[in-house]
Amino acid sequence: MDIKANKINGANAEISAAITRNEIDTNIDRIAKELTKTANIPGFRKGKVPVSAVKKQYGERLVQDAEAESLRDVLDKGLKELGIHNDSLIGEPQVAKFDKTEEMIDVLVKVALRPVIELGDYATLVTEFEKPATTEDDITARIEELAEAQAAFITVDEDRALVEGDTALIDFEGSVDGEIFEGGTATDFSLRLGSNQFIPGFEEQVIGMSKGEEKVIDVTFPADYNSDKLAGKASQFKVKIKALQAKEPVVIDDTLAKKMIPGDENATVELLRKQIKEQLDSESLSKLYNDELKPQLLETFVSTFTFDLPDFVVEQEMDMALNKKAQEMSETELNEIKENAEKVQELRETFRDDASKSVRATFIVDALAKAESIAVEEQEVMQTIYYEAMQMGQDPAQAYEHYKESGYLPAIQMSMVEDKVLSTLLNAKIKEA
Repeated sequence: MDIKANKINGANAEISAAITRNEIDTNIDRIAKELTKTANIPGFRKGKVPVSAVKKQYGERLVQDAEAESLRDVLDKGLKELGIHNDSLIGEPQVAKFDKTEEMIDVLVKVALRPVIELGDYATLVTEFEKPATTEDDITARIEELAEAQAAFITVDEDRALVEGDTALIDFEGSVDGEIFEGGTATDFSLRLGSNQFIPGFEEQVIGMSKGEEKVIDVTFPADYNSDKLAGKASQFKVKIKALQAKEPVVIDDTLAKKMIPGDENATVELLRKQIKEQLDSESLSKLYNDELKPQLLETFVSTFTFDLPDFVVEQEMDMALNKKAQEMSETELNEIKENAEKVQELRETFRDDASKSVRATFIVDALAKAESIAVEEQEVMQTIYYEAMQMGQDPAQAYEHYKESGYLPAIQMSMVEDKVLSTLLNAKIKEA
């Protein structure tokens, strides 16, 4: 067997070989001989089956097994010649050519290797930054916001026309074609004008009304309304303004603190402010990390570390980007490119740079995670999915199974590793404001 092995670069290698007919036949004879010990063929006792009977029974399958064995032999010898261990491989070797004739089989196997990344003193690439400062005014504003959200409405003794931003206590009754519809009637309903709680046009017509005034409002339900009986229908609402309302004034004292820190009878304004400050500190730092520092740091790493990328990984990333783009395209656009293979290839090529950056970032994060001894176990991934599902009112077990069956768990795990790696590096560079 004539084998040629070529390491193209640090992440890609090719192994070519010419497998002779004689080598395939030798493999067939050996495999058939092994099968004589276990094969069940009518007319022969187990272990006493002749080689000729095995060949007749298994035919093409023997040929396929023999060819597969020769292919494995090509790969093993090629990797040995290149000095590459199996644990350095990424994914399965790709058979790029398998040209079969009566005399031989010309094969070409492409191999992807895990890139070697020289990180050096990577910590110096992380610049120092000031931790966002939370002011006393920020704390007061958040407490007032939270307190107002919980405050009850009270009637305001004021007789004037309603303006946007007011809250009105109203009765209303809705009808379509003169018939009252289900869910279209309410009494003592608190409506904040400008909140867009009602269908378009309703609140705009309430503005300008006064306490005690009654009015019939004409509106049309949106065409995409979630009720087929009402979607796109013209309707009338009888509206009566009963009172102008306002939230109870916010008083920041120990009584409020006890309400906002349930279970702590000794809660004080000082403790409340401390907890709110910690919350605001965490929120502002998280926003700074996610919106600015993490993307910037990853971009710095991608542009700094140069190394060869496995071709097939980049190609896979391009395919995924192309498929995603296709899902966003109209039927007309899809039909246009389907009829033109060159256009499909041109569109696919537009994703190469982004795909290369994405793959490069993945390998860098993986290398940094090893350097920082950071890992995310499957149990942690499950807990994260469960928590997010519960936050969204979904069944946690079903959500996890959906991600698992869809093959998304590795991507989620990698995303969590990236988040941990970048957060760890940034945490070491925080300067107190």
